[in-house]
Amino acid sequence: MFSTAIAGSLPKPSWLAETEKLWPQWKTQGPELQQAKADATLLWIKAQEDAGLDVIGDGEQARQHFVHGFLEQVEGIDFENKVKMGIRNNRYDAMVPQVVAPLRLKGRVHAFEAQLARAHTKRKLKFTLPGPMTIVDTVADRFYGDKVKMAMAFAELLNQEALALQADGVDIVQFDEPAFNVYMAEAAEWGVKALERAAQGLTCTTAVHICYGYGIEANVAWKETLGDQWRQYEQVFPALAKSSIQQVSLECFHSHVPPELMALLEGKDVMVGVIDVASPVIETPEQVADTIGLALKYVPRQHLIACTNCGLAPMSREVAMAKLEALGKGAALARQRYGG
Repeated sequence: MFSTAIAGSLPKPSWLAETEKLWPQWKTQGPELQQAKADATLLWIKAQEDAGLDVIGDGEQARQHFVHGFLEQVEGIDFENKVKMGIRNNRYDAMVPQVVAPLRLKGRVHAFEAQLARAHTKRKLKFTLPGPMTIVDTVADRFYGDKVKMAMAFAELLNQEALALQADGVDIVQFDEPAFNVYMAEAAEWGVKALERAAQGLTCTTAVHICYGYGIEANVAWKETLGDQWRQYEQVFPALAKSSIQQVSLECFHSHVPPELMALLEGKDVMVGVIDVASPVIETPEQVADTIGLALKYVPRQHLIACTNCGLAPMSREVAMAKLEALGKGAALARQRYGG
C-alpha cells in the first residue's frame, strides 16, 4: 500500500555535469563520460533504495535533457541547423532541431542505462521516455507538414524503444507529456491516441506523467497566471481514463490543482505528487502523509502511489536526497495512519 516512486529525473553530480541546470553541460567526454554516467546512475539507485522507495528509476543520468536524450538517436532530425521557436505555447523560447526527413531510429536509445539499472536493483524498475505530443512541441517540422502525422511517426519510434526496454527487464514504461497540460483540447483529441500508439503491445505497466513543469523561473511565472484553480487536468483525464494507459502521474502538493480532479481517473493507478519540486524546503513526513490522506478521498488506497510532482533535475543534490527521504518516511507514516 502507498508504494513510492519518483517522476523521473534527479540532479546530476558535479563530477558528471553542471549542477542545478536543466540543460547541463557534461564535464568530460568519450569513455570517461560513459563511466561517469554509469557511476551517477548507480549512486542514485542506491539513494532511492536507501530512502525506502519501492519503484526505482535511473534518474535520467545518461541524458542531458528528457526529450533530446531520445531525439539524438533519431534519423531525419537536423541538429546542426537549429532554429528559434516558442515551445509549450511560447512559455519558452528555445533553439530546437528540425525534422527534415522520414523519422527512423538509429538503433537502441537507452539500452546502456536501462540494462545497468536492471542489473543493480531487485526492486521494480521504471524507465521514462518523452511522449509523442511533447516531442512534437519541442522540434520544428520541415518535413511532415502535419503535427498529428509527425506525432504518430514519433510514437512508432517510441514504441520500438519501449518494447526493447521491456525486454531489458523494465517493469514500468512511463511517457512524459507536459504538453498535455498546455494543449488540453488537442491532448484529448489526438494526444492520448498517439500515447497509446507509443505503448502499443507492451505487457509491462504503462504510465504517463503530466505535470506543470520543473521548478524553474519560466514555469513558476506561468503558474502565477493560472489563477486560484488549475483545472488543466480536467480536460484530458476523462480521455486517459478511457485509455489503455494504466498509471497517471500528476502534481498535487503545493499546487492549485483541485484534488477532486483525481476522481476523474477512476480505475487507474494514480501517482500523486506529494513532493514539491519548485521549492528547496524539505517536506516533513507528516506533510507527505497528509497529502496522501487528502488524495485518499478521491483515489482508492490500492491505486495510490506516492510520487514527486515532477523531476528533481534542477535541484541541488543535497535537497533532492532529503526529499527522497521525506517521500519514503512520509509513505511509511501514511501506511501506519491509513492502513486499517
